[in-house]
Amino acid sequence: MRRIGLSVLYMALALSANVASADIETATALREGDMKKLVFHPEAMEISDAAFIHENGGEGTLQDYEGKYVLLNFWATWCAPCRHEMPMLSELQTELGGDAFEVVTLATGRNLPPAMAKFLDEIGVENLPQHRDPKQAVAREMKVFGLPTTMIIDPDGNEIARLRGDADWSSDSAKAVLQALIGSGEG
Repeated sequence: MRRIGLSVLYMALALSANVASADIETATALREGDMKKLVFHPEAMEISDAAFIHENGGEGTLQDYEGKYVLLNFWATWCAPCRHEMPMLSELQTELGGDAFEVVTLATGRNLPPAMAKFLDEIGVENLPQHRDPKQAVAREMKVFGLPTTMIIDPDGNEIARLRGDADWSSDSAKAVLQALIGSGEG
């Protein structure tokens, strides 16, 4: 009887792994333009469990977002490509954000809250969080070597893809890639 239970468990794990693999293959095939820089990892990678500072002053971790897909963007107020990219991230959050998906922005390094607020106000972004990673603990553990860097984290809390540099996250290709992933998590 135990052998049958283990066989059923193994089969269920294999099927879910195959579904995830198929969804990533579908998402990969949808990459065009800037999204060609989005690299899906051959195997999911662990994410940092270091704490960051929420915009309200409390602490949080990336594990707080388990259960949904997250587009995690590392940025800074001094980063010109970040200024260009943020409105597109904002549009993406407006269009796709909800129970299954969220854009999470994390200012890494010396980014004071008044400077962050001014930065976002100047570019008309009101719907993205002003979380901070002042000691770069999360960025260091996630091996962020330049800004902006954006990762896709799956509902299980694993990094499945990464894009270095800025990109048009409001493009049809970006939305199609993310919808292919998000749609897979709704079943």
